[in-house]
Amino acid sequence: MKDNFQPPLGKISKIAGKSISLIGDDIDTDRIIPARFLKCVNFDYLAKSVFADDRKNLKGMHPFDLKSNEESSILIVNSNFGCGSSREHAPQALMRWGIKAIIGESFAEIFYSNCIAIGIPCYTLSKELIKKIQHHKSEHNLFLEIDIAKSEVKSDLLTVNLGIKESAKNMFLSGKWDATSTLLENTNLIDKKMNDLPYLKFNNKYF
Repeated sequence: MKDNFQPPLGKISKIAGKSISLIGDDIDTDRIIPARFLKCVNFDYLAKSVFADDRKNLKGMHPFDLKSNEESSILIVNSNFGCGSSREHAPQALMRWGIKAIIGESFAEIFYSNCIAIGIPCYTLSKELIKKIQHHKSEHNLFLEIDIAKSEVKSDLLTVNLGIKESAKNMFLSGKWDATSTLLENTNLIDKKMNDLPYLKFNNKYF
């Protein structure tokens, strides 16, 4: 986990940051976070283990090890990203490494849903444009600005529309993706419901 890690909360309308590219189709959740790390009690220390086997094999040359990619927050991927098992540890590990949004050709459905549930928007873009971003040559990583309301990404290289499910976009703009915050904002409704149930009489002392 990065020292300055802060989970997203509530409404999200814009995300900006350096891009980091990961090239390859069908990158599954076992590659994102190998199974041996799933026995953790919480997600806090998964960042150091993200892509652990791939990073070991590439001996410091994996994108998540390169110094130039430090502090990157927008991940650029190819097709069927996050396929395989439905482990929620995969997006949790990416988020704790520093990823705030993912742009790819396509995503596995459960991975996509797990990302939305913790505040990571997943956008789709054409193969051609993904390749253009991934192979962008510069001494600096491409800085991207995502406008969630417009479903648009801007950079010095391009300004294009992104694909995202309308329901997911509305969840980010309204903050309803954040189930915990939504729950805490509606404690009066919880009180009312509990008082209406004859078999639950705690005098509102449920915390």
